[in-house]
Amino acid sequence: MVAAPKRRAKKAAEPVAPVTKATKAQSSPVTPDVDVDPADDVLVEEVVEEDLETVLDDGDEAEELVVAVTLETAIIAPDTKVIRDGDDVVLTVGGKKRTLDDVDDSSFEPAEAAKTEAEITEDQGFSLSDTDDADEPEQQVMAAGATADPVKDYLKQIGKVALLNAEQEVQLAKRIEAGLFAEETLNEGNAAPDVDDLDWISEDGRRAKNHLLEANLRLVVSLAKRYTGRGMLFLDLIQEGNLGLIRAVEKFDYTKGYKFSTYATWWIKQAITRAMADQARTIRIPVHMVEVINKLARVQRQMLQDLGREPTPEELAKELDMTPEKVVEVQKYGREPISLHTPLGEDGDSEFGDLIEDSEAVVPAEAVNFTLLQEQLHDVLDTLSEREAGVVSMRFGLTDGQPKTLDEIGKVYGVTRERIRQIESKTMSKLRHPSRSQVLRDYLD
Repeated sequence: MVAAPKRRAKKAAEPVAPVTKATKAQSSPVTPDVDVDPADDVLVEEVVEEDLETVLDDGDEAEELVVAVTLETAIIAPDTKVIRDGDDVVLTVGGKKRTLDDVDDSSFEPAEAAKTEAEITEDQGFSLSDTDDADEPEQQVMAAGATADPVKDYLKQIGKVALLNAEQEVQLAKRIEAGLFAEETLNEGNAAPDVDDLDWISEDGRRAKNHLLEANLRLVVSLAKRYTGRGMLFLDLIQEGNLGLIRAVEKFDYTKGYKFSTYATWWIKQAITRAMADQARTIRIPVHMVEVINKLARVQRQMLQDLGREPTPEELAKELDMTPEKVVEVQKYGREPISLHTPLGEDGDSEFGDLIEDSEAVVPAEAVNFTLLQEQLHDVLDTLSEREAGVVSMRFGLTDGQPKTLDEIGKVYGVTRERIRQIESKTMSKLRHPSRSQVLRDYLD
């Protein structure tokens, strides 16, 4: 028995009615330059996908496998079967059949791939040499923040896989879906006699998934170029976009008739923008606040062009429907931190930190007064006996800055706390005498 894949469901245990006729996909080839209307920072919304009805031709001598068509419940549908006929996979649902023709990966010859690359690589900001025996890129990638060699090598590798047309995308998607059915059945352990067939179908689905991924890696490069210079390296943007591409392959519904590149664009952009929100800043800002910062920046640029001057917080607040205080707060969040060691000047002989006031630094005049007070206080204590000076110093923390209790001082001198209190009282009376206190009164002002 083959359980339906869970990737199609948005809600658990909700069966989806089979589609009676697959929507016909467009046959134009996929290009990396996808025209997307919404703004770059708009995050893709969750796409609700329905489960598919996949119907195939069966063979007279092929073995039959029962398949479940529900999403999460894995209920066996008695009229649903999946079989393998030679190198083809056949699925029967409700008496209707369709053959999942095996897309021959070898049909995508390097010559065909190179021909396609010549048409699209120039728009992507890189080109491959037609004369160099080593097939090294002729130009550097026009991307900020990326080293040339790794990017060139990556673009060279992904350029070896030919692009797909809409029909080929649908065939790969069918193979992926059949592989998921087979893999789920293998995980349940309910198809011991058909393990070989299921293994073959599952492995074929993985090959189809990898093929669909590799054929669309150039789409990720094309989209990642739009986000360069925003705090992340070009290769990091590509890597995050590839994660979105993997998610798009897992969620793609070929029966809706859309080209894969149109659907995958949203997942790729979402992955890149989320990664920028999490990683591009030294101090992480929540994604929703990043969206507000970006919106404020767009409005501020537009008003600068319209007014010919920087807009005031009040004008921005009116345009954004928020308070002026909120606008100022968002502007503070949008500031990038700068290192105190940033060199300044043409020669770089000074640093930014040299211009920053140290709020904890002691004012020279106050430092001199404090030093003189300590000297005068020591002179006054020298007029007392050693025990009296010691009791007062420990009682008020004049030595180590930690005042001590009467009991603690009594233990030091081996007397009771009452005796220490008497010594303290007598000593304070002596210090209040004008002959001693007058020199200290001037520091009270």
